[in-house]
Amino acid sequence: MIEVRIHGRGGQGAVTAAELIAEAAFFDKKFSQAFPSFGVERRGAPIEAYARISTEPILLHSEIYEPDFLIIQDPTLLKIKNTFRGIKKDSAILVNTEKDNIIISLLPKNIRVKTIPATQIALDILGKPIINTVMLGAFAGAFGLINPLSLKEAIEKRFSKDIATVNIKAMDIAYRYFNKSVA
Repeated sequence: MIEVRIHGRGGQGAVTAAELIAEAAFFDKKFSQAFPSFGVERRGAPIEAYARISTEPILLHSEIYEPDFLIIQDPTLLKIKNTFRGIKKDSAILVNTEKDNIIISLLPKNIRVKTIPATQIALDILGKPIINTVMLGAFAGAFGLINPLSLKEAIEKRFSKDIATVNIKAMDIAYRYFNKSVA
């Protein structure tokens, strides 16, 4: 089983991102689940969302304590120690940032780290700093855990045609940021 923990702030689409990961895995004929964890619901507050993917039925229904992958949608969350709880030697982290060197120095050592300027991509393509589909495209390109075609299908089913079209474009750009093949 693969476990993904997403750290974001309210309004960035972390919960939707977890759900899209689970839906994409489902389209690939895998078992999956997604669920959020947050306190006071308000824009800008730190939140977590979780996704699990497996080739076997998933019987576990707890938050993710030892993630295989972290997706950090807001680099200010790197300064919160709780963000890295349960990190393992073979965990991988994807961070939304343009400041690679500064960010990498804040992270635990010997961890695979990938960074992408997701906010800038979202602003350029979507006109808003809603980065969930950008981060998912980057996640698919950087780590190969989810199929970009299945992710496109999940986005098309989730959003209206106009919204899906621009989000798929943003996802494709982020996917190609790490994987030069066309998604």
